[in-house]
Amino acid sequence: MRPAAFLIIAAAAATCASSAVSEPRTAKAEAELAKALAGKVAGAPVHCLPPQRTNGMTIIDDNTILFRRNSNLLYRNDPPGGCSPLSRGRFALVTKTPGSSLCQGDIAQIVDTVSRLPAGACALGEFVPYRTVRH
Repeated sequence: MRPAAFLIIAAAAATCASSAVSEPRTAKAEAELAKALAGKVAGAPVHCLPPQRTNGMTIIDDNTILFRRNSNLLYRNDPPGGCSPLSRGRFALVTKTPGSSLCQGDIAQIVDTVSRLPAGACALGEFVPYRTVRH
């Protein structure tokens, strides 16, 4: 029985390792990211989102998630190793925060919105603020 358990654990580890390889960004995702960040300047990365409420989340692809604070400020998060299969249509990112805000290293679950079953998970990266440039 122990060899079977070892094989199951090894297969699960191999699946996790293979899903940690980030896919290149598509031209469509690149254009969407450029549009979202147009006119904004990156600030110093922060460990956690400020505790105020965000006004939406945009999935660019499996490698980039944008958290919008308002029209002048958004935070970019690039989960290390990606967050597959988040960008493939019918999936949602579900976060549970032990404190008052999302932080680097928090685990986000990917849920199939049709079956409501978990489809994966990923750890969040650092949050890079992008602010609108005032002229």
